[in-house]
Amino acid sequence: MRVDVLTREYPPEVYGGAGVHVAELVKALRAHTEVRVHAFGRPRAEADVFSYGVPAELTSANPALATLGVDLQMAQAAAGADVVHSHTWYANGAGHLAKLLHGVPHVVTAHSLEPLRPWKAEQLGGGYRVSSWIEKTAYEAADAVIAVSEGMRRDILRSYPVIDPAKTHVVYNGIDLTQWQPNPDADTARALGVDPDRPAVVFVGRITRQKGLPYLLRAARSLPSEVQLVLCAGAPDTPEILAEVQGLVAELQQTRSGVVWIDQILPRDQLTAVLSASTVFVCPSVYEPLGIVNLEAMACGLPVVGTATGGIPEVVVDGVTGRLVPIDQVQDGTGTPTDPDRFVADLAAALTEVLSDPARAKAMGEAGHERARDAFSWSSIAEQTASVYKSLR
Repeated sequence: MRVDVLTREYPPEVYGGAGVHVAELVKALRAHTEVRVHAFGRPRAEADVFSYGVPAELTSANPALATLGVDLQMAQAAAGADVVHSHTWYANGAGHLAKLLHGVPHVVTAHSLEPLRPWKAEQLGGGYRVSSWIEKTAYEAADAVIAVSEGMRRDILRSYPVIDPAKTHVVYNGIDLTQWQPNPDADTARALGVDPDRPAVVFVGRITRQKGLPYLLRAARSLPSEVQLVLCAGAPDTPEILAEVQGLVAELQQTRSGVVWIDQILPRDQLTAVLSASTVFVCPSVYEPLGIVNLEAMACGLPVVGTATGGIPEVVVDGVTGRLVPIDQVQDGTGTPTDPDRFVADLAAALTEVLSDPARAKAMGEAGHERARDAFSWSSIAEQTASVYKSLR
């Protein structure tokens, strides 16, 4: 069997959890079958990996139309595949067209859903309607849809009710514990502005509405004064949300010390040093299909305080590997808390609870490491994914 994986992100151009997922899945799948990768971006040196740029005529077009220009090339190049497997709406169009053009099954992995990210209209304008159309068309016609959590599966069936539940499958994201592990490098942490001798809350993620960073910045006002807040945050979706975060960070820095903002993507060895120098990881997302960052933090031995939404409760075991923060959300697709002040207060309380008991926090971190090792291995995830492929032949 030859599987062609279609993706926007692939090393070295990885910007988020979907790119990490694709890279690790491809590596593990190659133990089972022939895999070719078709990816956006500059040429890669890796064998059986093919890269595609935006056609010159579309370089100034709306990003959604530029994406379609890449998709057309990838669909053509998938000739000869037995199965095509697309990741995110950016590549879903390529997968759907390849299915039609070459008469092969199309598998979609859902990392997020356009109907549940309406704020993307701020980023794409009318292109958001195009991306939504691409996703809807591809999902409804796909031969199999893989969700990265049970929560994501429920969201898929709610967003696209014409999809047959029997063709949806849950296969979690994974973590490579040979790459993600405790890294007590105090000198590296200090060089990045983090004091390993002070308790610290660490956030890692893009500056986007779904990650809930403004709620965390408001919650941080109530944290004990000795606690550092470490933000590994970049890649803002829009100038508006960047300005909001900049304002909240500046306000926080006026009232407390230890507010550290690292706005570049750190190499893994530096990021694991920052994680290992911290006390607790926080995931304040209002939309999160699973959250690979939570697995990365757990692999480094950190307890996780995360919002009880999406797939996060399938990763974080409340009271065992961290704490879940309750949230009641507006049902308009934005994920906005119905009572933002209550959510901010509950987030601050959960963080303070974990920070106030270092021994318990350490025990939670150890339990999280064990859970990441036992439940989220990439070899198991590759086997489950390969089983989906085989069921379509």
